[in-house]
Amino acid sequence: MNARRLPGGLTLRALVPNAITAAALCAGLTGIRFAITGDFRMAVAAVILAGMLDGIDGRIARLLKAQSRFGAELDSLADNVSFGVAPALVLFMWSLKEVPRFGWFAALAFAVCMALRLARFNARIDMADEPRKLAGFLTGVPAPVGAGLAFLPMYLSFTTDYPVFKDPRLVAVWLVVIALLTISNLPTLSWGKLRPRRSLRLEVIALVGLIGAAALTEPWWTLVGICAVYLLLVPLGVIQFARVRRRRAAPAAATDAP
Repeated sequence: MNARRLPGGLTLRALVPNAITAAALCAGLTGIRFAITGDFRMAVAAVILAGMLDGIDGRIARLLKAQSRFGAELDSLADNVSFGVAPALVLFMWSLKEVPRFGWFAALAFAVCMALRLARFNARIDMADEPRKLAGFLTGVPAPVGAGLAFLPMYLSFTTDYPVFKDPRLVAVWLVVIALLTISNLPTLSWGKLRPRRSLRLEVIALVGLIGAAALTEPWWTLVGICAVYLLLVPLGVIQFARVRRRRAAPAAATDAP
């Protein structure tokens, strides 16, 4: 009688993207640890590292053809901790604890809104006919970007001596605004929509290199600039999506016309 063959273990190809997601989760949790000890610069750096790892795990999974439902669920759980819970706690311990009631409400609002955003993303992950997804746009501000924007007062405080950027009332209002942007229905630009002209490809490569150099020499000012550019692109995404909707509505109107 032939022995029944036992199933083999997971392949290395399937483990790599999930291991990167786990590393992002550990980075986000380490950011909380740095905040507890009062090292807020390292706390922000740890969350940013989590965002960088989160940006590559999905691409590596698609490159290796190792996508799985387990990986998608693990990614959402890690994102909730790294980009929802961690930034809320870091900002609370940095500034919002000065007004504990209002500050804690703002921190809770951010963490809850991030969880709601990720839940909405999971619910729509299999909906290919979602209008913004069909047009190549995202719905609301993505979780890693939302965490990076939430830290904007900290970037400014690290680079200037103005105490206003650490004012808990200002930080609380800013945190709630970013929280609302994450769960909004605003169409935002995805990486696929950023397609520079071929005539500008060398200039784009040079710009990316300069941004990398700036991130090494002046990291906080570089992050301030990145946040400013992204916020300026939000209205552009709304305008472009409106144009796409008008172009798609025109043929349908012409077909329905007698």
